[in-house]
Amino acid sequence: MINTIESKATFAAQKQKSLEIRDSSVLQRVAKLKTLQGWITENADDIRKALYADLGKSASEADISELSMVKGEISHAISNLSSWMAPKKVKTPMHMLGSSAYVIPEPKGCALIISPWNYPFNLCIGPLVSALAAGCTVWLKPSEMAPHTAALIRRLAQELYEPDEVTVSEGGVEVSELLLSLPFDHIFFTGSPAIGKVVMKAASNHLTSVTLELGGKSPVIIDKDCDLKDAAKKVAWAKFLNCGQTCVAPDYVLVQESVYEEFKAYLQESLEAMGNPKGKGIHKSSDYSRIINGRHWNRLKKLLEEAIASGAKVIYGGEIDEAKNLFSPTLIQGADESTGVMTEEIFGPILPLQAYTLLDEALAIINSREKPLALYLFSTEEYIQEQVAAKTSSGGLCFNDCAVHFAHPSLPFGGVGQSGMGKAHGQYGFFAFSNEKAVFKQRPGFSPTKTFYPPYTMKTKKLIKYFMKWV
Repeated sequence: MINTIESKATFAAQKQKSLEIRDSSVLQRVAKLKTLQGWITENADDIRKALYADLGKSASEADISELSMVKGEISHAISNLSSWMAPKKVKTPMHMLGSSAYVIPEPKGCALIISPWNYPFNLCIGPLVSALAAGCTVWLKPSEMAPHTAALIRRLAQELYEPDEVTVSEGGVEVSELLLSLPFDHIFFTGSPAIGKVVMKAASNHLTSVTLELGGKSPVIIDKDCDLKDAAKKVAWAKFLNCGQTCVAPDYVLVQESVYEEFKAYLQESLEAMGNPKGKGIHKSSDYSRIINGRHWNRLKKLLEEAIASGAKVIYGGEIDEAKNLFSPTLIQGADESTGVMTEEIFGPILPLQAYTLLDEALAIINSREKPLALYLFSTEEYIQEQVAAKTSSGGLCFNDCAVHFAHPSLPFGGVGQSGMGKAHGQYGFFAFSNEKAVFKQRPGFSPTKTFYPPYTMKTKKLIKYFMKWV
């Protein structure tokens, strides 16, 4: 484990390196991204094995939710980096005639990326791509709860980079605290709102900018005028992917009363088709992931027990096995609003269903809670889509689908309020690690503002008065 002296020495080296590479060219940065892309392709099997060891994640799910995401992020950056790095001219107002102005993105410098355990490769290397594209040096802190993937990421860094450009520190809370004590130029954190507050507080000591990718209770609204069978499949997939351990997973479903029973039946049907196609039980499925560890398994068990004790009914699933960290897809209804499943982000395969009558009722439930990372509406009615967009606030909003907006390379990804701040992915990730520097150029010996220099004579005052009316 790294100590204080080593951390300060490595940080100083990264700080110096950040000054050396701040003016690196498009070609130089693209070369680094291509090298990373090649390493991922060559070591794909090792990545899959690490993800299986940490989360019981199948190779197919690893490809879909981890490797393809990162490779897509790299390809998008390579294709667009020249445009992102180019100076952007801005218009010159009348009162500044003779001047010119533009904005140039410069690297923020030395960046710290603290990544979570639920998608331990994707959510660590994805931000790394953005930081490298922006021209930063990077210190990675992968989650200690996914140790096999963390070790693989350390190997990646050692094989591709010198420590002064990209370094990795494994370990627990003590390592995070040590790194957060250093004056990084930017911190990119993905995790819970509670830890996000700790990160933000530590960053404030150095006035370090932060990107906080947090979470929250992402709701689904099922309108009566939607394709219920299609909606059920999409909700089932997005919720139970990675055993529900996804920041943008549906956290509860609000179903219009007139179609509640029909949707519920389709949802159960979808879960059977995805998780139990041969009728042997979810525990026999090689496609279903496991809970990360016993602590989180017990947390979910307590959430479910509390909900049941307060009157909730399990309408599907409920099969658990502590020895294997197995927690089957579980649907519940009638959960009391005061219980954990309705007040906390579940972050696991428990999905509460709740009926509503009017749209305003559903919107009131959503707006009574903290702003979510994502909100999902299934409806073919454009008016209802407009109402949901106008009357709610969320990091992302999807109509007639769930979670897939995360993979759209041209959309900003991030939260609002309790669900986070700052954006990631594509050009938004590039600019998260960049300072957009304003550049103003004036001709020597000339400036319209000289007209307003003191002393303020009667003539000058008249010109100022005229100018104030004109602007």
